[in-house]
Amino acid sequence: MKKIFLLICLFLVSCHNKKSFSESFDINEIKDSVIYEVNIRQYSESGTFEDFTKDIHKLKDLGIKIIWLMPIHPISETKRKGTLGSYYSISNYKEINPEFGNKDDFDKLISEAHKNEMYVILDWVANHTGWDHHWIKTNPEYYTKNSEGEITDPINPSTGESWGWTDVADLNFDNMDMQEEMIKAMEYWVKEHNIDGYRLDAAHSCPPSFWRKSIERVNGIKKVLMLAESDGYHTGGFELIELFDMSYNWSGHHVLNNIYKKENNSNDLKENILRNIKDYSSEHILMNFTSNHDENTWAGTVFDRYGNGAKTFAALTYFLPGIPLIYNGQEYGLEKRLEFFEKDFIPKKESEFFDFYKNLNKLKKENNLLDIDPKIRFEIIETNNPEIVCFKRSKAEDTIYFIGNLSESKQEFKSKVNGKLTSLNVQTELSLASGILEPWEFHFLKGIK
Repeated sequence: MKKIFLLICLFLVSCHNKKSFSESFDINEIKDSVIYEVNIRQYSESGTFEDFTKDIHKLKDLGIKIIWLMPIHPISETKRKGTLGSYYSISNYKEINPEFGNKDDFDKLISEAHKNEMYVILDWVANHTGWDHHWIKTNPEYYTKNSEGEITDPINPSTGESWGWTDVADLNFDNMDMQEEMIKAMEYWVKEHNIDGYRLDAAHSCPPSFWRKSIERVNGIKKVLMLAESDGYHTGGFELIELFDMSYNWSGHHVLNNIYKKENNSNDLKENILRNIKDYSSEHILMNFTSNHDENTWAGTVFDRYGNGAKTFAALTYFLPGIPLIYNGQEYGLEKRLEFFEKDFIPKKESEFFDFYKNLNKLKKENNLLDIDPKIRFEIIETNNPEIVCFKRSKAEDTIYFIGNLSESKQEFKSKVNGKLTSLNVQTELSLASGILEPWEFHFLKGIK
């Protein structure tokens, strides 16, 4: 009996000491991750937490590790754009948009994600509030004012003119009391609802000192993931961006768009990659993407911007240094721009894109050379053809290659890589020494042992 009692005690101690998945964000847990951005309003016909939560198991099957929820807070009615307004016009940082459900529904979403070993990060809008936020009346000193003492919407510092975001009021970060209230609100969702981090809207519009305090405070509760909607080439530069775990690869994304438009070619992409490797620290993570909520609504679908090359450019984001993003609907071959200020929804029809992304995610999971790892060496392989890209990742004796035709016509290539290789995505043999690629053809390649 005494022996059984001791075994029970040891079991309880080991359970207590073992860190639960949701207890703290672990950078090692996301080394092979894929991020999934969720627009709750447009994800389903109901636009609720409940209907999204039902699909979390599908995202697990798809291979998602990090769920990014667009803003979940109540939306201001004053100066609202459209019928339902922008998610980024927030009236209360500690409440839930009733369109989506309530806090119990939200907690069920978090719990289900954690049960499936996925992290959940919230979109956080620190730069401005909606015009209905109670601070407008109780603490007008929290806001930026013009020469006549009127609260203003955000102003472009380069021109002195409005950005056009007339549905929001600009916050004054010279006011330390406002900063304190903002940080308390960020702490709230970590403490009370066990979220795993934040995607930080327009991070470059807030001072580095504010983010430094915010990060220290929320990490004091538990380690969280901080993703900045900015890059090292925006206002604030690398002093700002290196405060965060991850940031957008905006410059790389624009190069991809421009390659399809024939305004750039593979040489521009190579320059961008080499510049990023030089400028960012080896610990900083870049998020690579072909779409997100802004791109889909304002710039066009992936088919508008990449045509028949949509799969090729998506596959490329899995090989570039960093972590790839899927915007909800891409896995269903979303062919429309989702409304931003009105109700819309993603038609979840059967699509080859679900298996395409599932296989990409599986390939990434099974090949640790596609991980984020400072010890992995990234190299450019020359092919004597600006329409072809070829890259190599290696660590010790292990290597993996990517080759892709970024054009609508057949292309010949040559390189100094010898030996036969296996295409991991189509299970065929291929040589990089010379060959021909069909329009938009691509391969992830490993050596035959």
